[in-house]
Amino acid sequence: MKGIILSGGYGTRLYPITKSISKQLVPVYDKPMIYYSLSTFIEGGIKDILIITNKEYLNTYKKLLNNGSDYGLKISYSIQNKPKGIAEAFIIGKKFIADDNVALILGDNIFYGENIKNIFTKSEINLKKNLASIVSKEVVNFKMYGVAKLNKKNKLIKIIEKPKKDIGNLAITGLYFYPNDVTKKVNLLKPSKRNELEITDLNNLYISENRMKLYNLQKETSWFDMGTHESLLESSMFIAAIEKRQSRKIGCIEEVAFNNKYISKKKFDILKKRIPESSYKEYLNTII
Repeated sequence: MKGIILSGGYGTRLYPITKSISKQLVPVYDKPMIYYSLSTFIEGGIKDILIITNKEYLNTYKKLLNNGSDYGLKISYSIQNKPKGIAEAFIIGKKFIADDNVALILGDNIFYGENIKNIFTKSEINLKKNLASIVSKEVVNFKMYGVAKLNKKNKLIKIIEKPKKDIGNLAITGLYFYPNDVTKKVNLLKPSKRNELEITDLNNLYISENRMKLYNLQKETSWFDMGTHESLLESSMFIAAIEKRQSRKIGCIEEVAFNNKYISKKKFDILKKRIPESSYKEYLNTII
């Protein structure tokens, strides 16, 4: 399974923070935002990753992550000229996906909890059966998200974008898993009223074919969608609190790569030596 991190768009809701920087490079507490989605992929066992971003930020991402070899990854890059919807990622990434299945994560989403790794495992099993998978989380403000509509037997029957009526509180998060035919399915979509290829429309195609599995994050698993100043602050405070209480970092890609055996101890030590004196380096020095 390959992985795509969508880091395009202009982050207008975070203006003026994003006036001169890609939203997914904005710091969330002590790390660039993209570190968190990248570490989620590493935890999930994905090594071949495509980052889709705007042309003006391409070199900044390359400076930050290069080709990914430092972390046992293979990272490539593609350009999204204009934000034409999340589903466009499968048009841009068609050559990258080739004959493989693919996971997509939004670069402004943070997932934290043991439940995540299990979802990757279950989704990979589904992909072998030619089934897609999406991930939901119970929320209070359901009107802000795409929401899963279930029937009386708790079977997923449709996803409704920003529903006006209360159809439930299972918001669809920014983590998706698709079989290889997603590169063909996306061509069946018609642009929405905002002239975008909507991920909700793509998911509903799979649901209509009875080929979509829904996994709900457990209560102890946290999810943040950092699209507003409030959620950016909230996620930063959450990470700061967890790191202080547990004396461990969230989204530390060097540590995650080492713990998941993507890199050797020798490589890990080399990475530590390259990092300037900082609290980040001090933390890595505590890892055996």
